[in-house]
Amino acid sequence: MTSMQIGSENLVTIAQSTAIAARKLGGLSTEAKNQAIEAVAQSLQSAAAEIVAANAKDCEFAQADGISTPLYNRLKMDRTKLEATIAGVRDVGKLPDPVGEIQLHRELDEGLILKRVSAPLGVVAVIFEARPEAAIQISALAIKSGNGVILKGGKEANHSCAAIVKAIRQGLAQTEVDPDVVQLLTTREETLALLKLDDFVDLIVPRGSNEFVRFVQDNTRIPVLGHAEGICHLYVDASADIEKAVTIAVDSKTQYPAACNAIETLLVHEAVAPEFLPQVAAALQGRQVQLRLDQKSQDILKNSPNLKDWEPATEEDWKTEYTDLILSIKVVHFLEEAISHINTYGSGHTDAIVTEEQSTADLFLSQVASAGVFHNCSTRFADGFRYGFGAEVGISTQKMPPRGPVGLEGLVTYKYQLVGNGQVVATYSGPEAKPFIHRNLA
Repeated sequence: MTSMQIGSENLVTIAQSTAIAARKLGGLSTEAKNQAIEAVAQSLQSAAAEIVAANAKDCEFAQADGISTPLYNRLKMDRTKLEATIAGVRDVGKLPDPVGEIQLHRELDEGLILKRVSAPLGVVAVIFEARPEAAIQISALAIKSGNGVILKGGKEANHSCAAIVKAIRQGLAQTEVDPDVVQLLTTREETLALLKLDDFVDLIVPRGSNEFVRFVQDNTRIPVLGHAEGICHLYVDASADIEKAVTIAVDSKTQYPAACNAIETLLVHEAVAPEFLPQVAAALQGRQVQLRLDQKSQDILKNSPNLKDWEPATEEDWKTEYTDLILSIKVVHFLEEAISHINTYGSGHTDAIVTEEQSTADLFLSQVASAGVFHNCSTRFADGFRYGFGAEVGISTQKMPPRGPVGLEGLVTYKYQLVGNGQVVATYSGPEAKPFIHRNLA
C-alpha cells in the first residue's frame, strides 16, 4: 500500500508508518544504507523510460495550462538530466555516514562516561516546487542520514514524482530498508493536514516563495527549515578586472536563469561603470537577457549600439526574483551602498563581489548577511552537489544552522549518551561533594 492510494483522511497512518520505518532505518549499518542507495539507483535506471514518459505527460499538461518558461525548465526531465541525478544518488552513497559520529567524549568521573553522538532527526517532510529530480535527491539524503521522508512536489510534477517514488520504493523493497521510509503526497489537502502532524513529523522543509514559507511557519508547530526565494546579487567593484567581471556576470545570470542562485541584480561601482556596462550589456544581450536599468545605467548606455531590449528599473525590480533572462542593473557610489542594497533587498541566499582589492573583498564577505558570500566567482556555485554534499534538500536562507545548501549534516541532530556503574548525583552534592574529573577522551 503506497501513499498514492490513500486519501488525506488517512494521512496519520502514512506518517505513523514512515516514523516506524525511520526508526528501523536509524539502527541500520552504513553498509546496509549504502546497499539501499545503490538499489535505488539501479531501480531508477530500470524505470528511466517510465519516468521520462511520465515527465513528458506533466510537461504537456503544464504547457496547456500556460506554465511559465522558468517553471517549465525546472519541470522538464529528459534522460540526460535523469542520468545525472542518478549519478548524484551514487555520490551520496560514497559520502561518510553522518550518523553515529562521536562529537564529544568526556569522562565526568571514573567509570562515568559522556558521549554526544549524531543521530537521525526522524521524519522529514519536504514540500518542493516543480522539480521532479528533487524527489530523488531528497530521498537519497534521507536514506543515508537514517531519516524517513514525506515528499510533496508541485502539482505540475505529479506524474513524474509518482513514477520516481514508485521506482525508489521498488528498489528499497529488495533491501533491509522498509520502503515506507519514502512516501509521496499529491494533494493540497494532504499538505495542509501534514502541517498538523507534529506527533510524527520532526521537521518541515518548504521550498518556494517567501510567502509560502511564512504560511507554513504560521500554520504548524513542527520546526520549519525555510528555503525561500533567491534574490542574488553580483557587485562589480571599482578595482574589478573587467574581463573577469563580464564572464562572471554572464555565467551568474545565464548559465541556468531558472535556478535560485542565478543573479537578479547587478550592482556596479560608478568608477568602473562607463567601461564595464557597455561590455556586459553587449554580452548579456547576446544571450537574450532583458535589462532593467536605473537612471545612471541608462545615461551610460543610452548611446550604446548594442542596447536593444531594456526597460527602466523600478523599486519593484530590486525585490523581484525573475528566474528568467531578465536582469536589473544599478550603479552605486561606493562599496557600502552596495552592501546596504544587498542587505535591504536580498533574500539572504548568495551574493558575490568582483574585485582585485582583498580588503574590499574582506569587508564585503564579512558585512553581507547572506548564507553564501563569494569573491571573484559565479553565484551558480551555491549548490550542494558542487560543494561536495552529493545533493541537497534545499538552500536554507535562515541565519540559524543549517544554512546554505543543506546536505547530510543538516538532516541529523545529536543525543547525549551517559554510561555509568551505579553513580548517583548525591555523591557530587553537599559539603562532602566529590569533584568531577571532566577529562576529555580521545
